[in-house]
Amino acid sequence: MGKSDPDRGAEPVPDEPAHGVTPYCPHFQETVELIGRRWSGVIIRALLAGAVRFSDILTRVPGLSDRLLSDRLRQLEAEGIVKRTVYPDTPVRIEYELTTKGRELETIVRALDTWAARWTEGYDAPAAQG
Repeated sequence: MGKSDPDRGAEPVPDEPAHGVTPYCPHFQETVELIGRRWSGVIIRALLAGAVRFSDILTRVPGLSDRLLSDRLRQLEAEGIVKRTVYPDTPVRIEYELTTKGRELETIVRALDTWAARWTEGYDAPAAQG
C-alpha cells in the first residue's frame, strides 16, 4: 500500500511503480556512470570482437586519443570489466579483452544498437561482430 501525499489529498502514492522498477537504485546509477563515461561504451563495444591491442582499439574508435583510451582501459580493468595481458615477446605485446563480467554487457550494447538504429536519425549500425 502506498503513502498519502499531502499535496494530492488522500490519494495514495505508490511505493513502487506498477512495472516493478524502483525509481532509484544506487547500483544502477554507479553502473550507468561507469559505462556511460565518455568513450567507455564504444571501447567495450570494440572489445566485443575479442582480444585486441591498444592500437587496434584506436583504429576501431575514430577520434579517441591515446591518453583517454589508456585512462578508460585502466578504469575498466579496475572494475573487472577488462583484462590486460602482457606477452613477454620481443617487443612486448599487450592485449586487452573483456572479462566474463565485461562480456555480459554484450546484450546491453546490442540493445543500445537496436534502440539507436530505430530512434537516431542517420544511424547506420555496423555489421555484427564476433
